[in-house]
Amino acid sequence: MVIPEDLLFQHGAVVKTYSENEIIFSEGSFAKNYFQIQEGTVKISNTFDDGKELVHGFPFNGHCFGESYLFTDTPFGMDATALTACTIISLTKSHFINLVKNKPGILLDVNRYTAERLHFRYLVSSFLAISDPMVKIQRLLDHLKNYFDYTEPYSFQVPYTRYQLASLTGLRVETFIRVIKKMQALELLKIESSKIYY
Repeated sequence: MVIPEDLLFQHGAVVKTYSENEIIFSEGSFAKNYFQIQEGTVKISNTFDDGKELVHGFPFNGHCFGESYLFTDTPFGMDATALTACTIISLTKSHFINLVKNKPGILLDVNRYTAERLHFRYLVSSFLAISDPMVKIQRLLDHLKNYFDYTEPYSFQVPYTRYQLASLTGLRVETFIRVIKKMQALELLKIESSKIYY
Protein backbone atom coordinates (compact mmCIF):
# COMPACT_ATOMS: atom_id res chain seq x y z
CA MET A 1 0.00 0.00 0.00
CA VAL A 2 1.12 3.55 -0.67
CA ILE A 3 0.28 5.02 2.77
CA PRO A 4 -0.27 2.81 5.84
CA GLU A 5 -4.01 2.54 6.50
CA ASP A 6 -3.71 3.24 10.22
CA LEU A 7 -1.96 6.52 9.44
CA LEU A 8 -4.77 7.51 7.08
CA PHE A 9 -7.40 6.69 9.70
CA GLN A 10 -5.49 8.62 12.38
CA HIS A 11 -5.80 11.68 10.14
CA GLY A 12 -9.55 11.33 9.61
CA ALA A 13 -9.91 8.96 6.67
CA VAL A 14 -13.15 7.07 6.12
CA VAL A 15 -13.97 3.96 4.10
CA LYS A 16 -16.37 4.35 1.20
CA THR A 17 -17.91 1.55 -0.83
CA TYR A 18 -18.57 1.69 -4.55
CA SER A 19 -20.53 -0.81 -6.59
CA GLU A 20 -19.33 -2.14 -9.93
CA ASN A 21 -19.37 0.58 -12.65
CA GLU A 22 -20.01 3.37 -10.12
CA ILE A 23 -18.21 6.61 -10.92
CA ILE A 24 -15.73 7.72 -8.25
CA PHE A 25 -14.81 10.97 -9.98
CA SER A 26 -15.27 12.41 -13.46
CA GLU A 27 -13.05 14.26 -15.87
CA GLY A 28 -13.45 18.00 -15.30
CA SER A 29 -14.20 17.72 -11.57
CA PHE A 30 -11.71 18.85 -8.94
CA ALA A 31 -9.77 16.72 -6.47
CA LYS A 32 -11.32 16.87 -3.01
CA ASN A 33 -9.97 13.60 -1.57
CA TYR A 34 -7.02 11.25 -1.50
CA PHE A 35 -8.19 7.78 -2.61
CA GLN A 36 -6.48 4.50 -1.69
CA ILE A 37 -8.01 1.17 -2.63
CA GLN A 38 -8.59 -1.22 0.24
CA GLU A 39 -10.20 -3.88 -1.93
CA GLY A 40 -11.24 -4.02 -5.57
CA THR A 41 -10.10 -2.63 -8.91
CA VAL A 42 -10.64 0.83 -10.38
CA LYS A 43 -10.54 1.80 -14.05
CA ILE A 44 -8.82 5.07 -14.96
CA SER A 45 -9.94 6.15 -18.43
CA ASN A 46 -11.23 8.73 -20.86
CA THR A 47 -14.41 8.22 -22.88
CA PHE A 48 -14.84 10.16 -26.09
CA ASP A 49 -17.96 11.47 -27.85
CA ASP A 50 -17.93 8.56 -30.30
CA GLY A 51 -18.03 6.09 -27.38
CA LYS A 52 -14.39 5.03 -27.72
CA GLU A 53 -12.50 4.58 -24.49
CA LEU A 54 -8.83 5.07 -23.67
CA VAL A 55 -7.81 3.13 -20.57
CA HIS A 56 -4.86 4.44 -18.57
CA GLY A 57 -4.72 1.74 -15.92
CA PHE A 58 -6.41 -0.55 -13.43
CA PRO A 59 -5.18 0.28 -9.92
CA PHE A 60 -6.11 -2.33 -7.32
CA ASN A 61 -5.68 -3.22 -3.62
CA GLY A 62 -3.20 -0.88 -1.91
CA HIS A 63 -2.88 1.52 -4.84
CA CYS A 64 -3.92 5.16 -4.83
CA PHE A 65 -5.26 7.15 -7.78
CA GLY A 66 -5.80 10.77 -8.71
CA GLU A 67 -3.31 11.83 -6.03
CA SER A 68 -1.26 14.16 -8.24
CA TYR A 69 -4.30 16.43 -8.63
CA LEU A 70 -4.26 17.16 -4.90
CA PHE A 71 -1.23 19.38 -5.51
CA THR A 72 -2.78 21.55 -8.22
CA ASP A 73 -5.97 23.44 -8.98
CA THR A 74 -6.29 21.64 -12.31
CA PRO A 75 -9.44 19.57 -12.86
CA PHE A 76 -9.14 15.81 -13.35
CA GLY A 77 -8.13 14.87 -16.89
CA MET A 78 -9.71 11.41 -16.62
CA ASP A 79 -12.52 9.41 -15.06
CA ALA A 80 -12.20 6.91 -12.21
CA THR A 81 -14.80 4.14 -12.17
CA ALA A 82 -15.13 1.09 -9.92
CA LEU A 83 -14.38 -1.83 -12.22
CA THR A 84 -15.42 -4.22 -9.46
CA ALA A 85 -17.16 -3.62 -6.15
CA CYS A 86 -14.63 -1.55 -4.18
CA THR A 87 -13.88 -0.38 -0.68
CA ILE A 88 -11.79 2.76 -0.86
CA ILE A 89 -10.14 4.77 1.89
CA SER A 90 -10.89 8.45 1.38
CA LEU A 91 -9.08 11.31 3.10
CA THR A 92 -10.10 14.92 2.47
CA LYS A 93 -7.62 17.10 0.61
CA SER A 94 -7.03 19.37 3.62
CA HIS A 95 -6.36 16.40 5.92
CA PHE A 96 -4.08 14.85 3.30
CA ILE A 97 -2.05 18.07 3.03
CA ASN A 98 -1.77 18.18 6.83
CA LEU A 99 -0.59 14.54 6.86
CA VAL A 100 2.11 15.33 4.30
CA LYS A 101 3.23 18.41 6.25
CA ASN A 102 3.40 16.44 9.51
CA LYS A 103 5.08 13.39 7.96
CA PRO A 104 7.06 14.54 4.89
CA GLY A 105 8.38 11.02 4.31
CA ILE A 106 4.88 10.10 3.15
CA LEU A 107 5.32 12.47 0.23
CA LEU A 108 8.33 10.44 -0.92
CA ASP A 109 6.22 7.27 -0.88
CA VAL A 110 3.42 8.93 -2.85
CA ASN A 111 5.88 10.44 -5.34
CA ARG A 112 7.62 7.08 -5.81
CA TYR A 113 4.27 5.45 -6.57
CA THR A 114 3.29 8.26 -8.94
CA ALA A 115 6.65 7.96 -10.73
CA GLU A 116 6.14 4.21 -11.21
CA ARG A 117 2.70 4.84 -12.66
CA LEU A 118 4.08 7.54 -14.98
CA HIS A 119 6.66 5.03 -16.20
CA PHE A 120 3.82 2.62 -16.98
CA ARG A 121 1.92 5.38 -18.84
CA TYR A 122 5.02 6.21 -20.91
CA LEU A 123 5.40 2.54 -21.74
CA VAL A 124 1.76 2.24 -22.81
CA SER A 125 1.96 5.52 -24.76
CA SER A 126 4.92 4.13 -26.69
CA PHE A 127 2.58 1.44 -28.04
CA LEU A 128 1.10 4.11 -30.34
CA ALA A 129 4.34 4.03 -32.34
CA ILE A 130 4.40 0.21 -32.57
CA SER A 131 2.42 -1.38 -35.38
CA ASP A 132 3.09 -5.02 -34.51
CA PRO A 133 0.40 -6.15 -32.02
CA MET A 134 2.57 -9.01 -30.72
CA VAL A 135 5.33 -6.58 -29.75
CA LYS A 136 2.76 -4.40 -27.92
CA ILE A 137 1.46 -7.39 -25.97
CA GLN A 138 4.93 -8.72 -25.17
CA ARG A 139 6.06 -5.34 -23.85
CA LEU A 140 2.98 -5.04 -21.66
CA LEU A 141 3.32 -8.59 -20.32
CA ASP A 142 7.06 -8.11 -19.72
CA HIS A 143 6.34 -4.99 -17.67
CA LEU A 144 3.54 -6.63 -15.65
CA LYS A 145 5.61 -9.75 -14.98
CA ASN A 146 8.53 -7.63 -13.80
CA TYR A 147 6.23 -5.40 -11.68
CA PHE A 148 4.82 -8.43 -9.87
CA ASP A 149 8.39 -9.80 -9.48
CA TYR A 150 8.13 -13.02 -11.51
CA THR A 151 11.04 -14.35 -13.56
CA GLU A 152 10.43 -17.98 -14.53
CA PRO A 153 8.66 -18.81 -17.81
CA TYR A 154 4.89 -19.27 -17.41
CA SER A 155 5.14 -18.44 -13.68
CA PHE A 156 3.08 -15.25 -13.91
CA GLN A 157 -0.70 -15.61 -14.07
CA VAL A 158 -1.86 -12.41 -15.74
CA PRO A 159 -4.45 -10.81 -13.41
CA TYR A 160 -6.36 -8.97 -16.14
CA THR A 161 -9.07 -9.98 -18.59
CA ARG A 162 -8.50 -10.04 -22.32
CA TYR A 163 -10.67 -6.94 -22.64
CA GLN A 164 -8.59 -5.08 -20.05
CA LEU A 165 -5.31 -6.07 -21.69
CA ALA A 166 -6.63 -5.10 -25.13
CA SER A 167 -7.69 -1.72 -23.70
CA LEU A 168 -4.21 -1.10 -22.31
CA THR A 169 -2.54 -1.92 -25.63
CA GLY A 170 -5.05 -0.05 -27.80
CA LEU A 171 -5.96 -3.24 -29.64
CA ARG A 172 -9.37 -4.60 -30.47
CA VAL A 173 -10.30 -7.60 -28.31
CA GLU A 174 -10.53 -9.84 -31.39
CA THR A 175 -7.01 -8.85 -32.43
CA PHE A 176 -5.69 -9.40 -28.91
CA ILE A 177 -7.22 -12.91 -28.75
CA ARG A 178 -5.86 -13.85 -32.18
CA VAL A 179 -2.35 -12.68 -31.22
CA ILE A 180 -2.21 -14.45 -27.85
CA LYS A 181 -3.26 -17.70 -29.56
CA LYS A 182 -0.35 -17.19 -31.95
CA MET A 183 1.93 -16.45 -28.97
CA GLN A 184 0.77 -19.69 -27.35
CA ALA A 185 1.64 -21.60 -30.53
CA LEU A 186 5.10 -19.99 -30.42
CA GLU A 187 5.38 -21.03 -26.73
CA LEU A 188 5.74 -17.42 -25.60
CA LEU A 189 2.89 -17.92 -23.13
CA LYS A 190 0.47 -20.59 -21.96
CA ILE A 191 -3.30 -20.52 -21.74
CA GLU A 192 -4.84 -22.88 -19.21
CA SER A 193 -8.51 -22.78 -18.14
CA SER A 194 -8.81 -19.40 -19.92
CA LYS A 195 -5.98 -17.96 -17.77
CA ILE A 196 -2.89 -16.49 -19.41
CA TYR A 197 0.47 -17.55 -17.95
CA TYR A 198 3.54 -15.63 -19.06
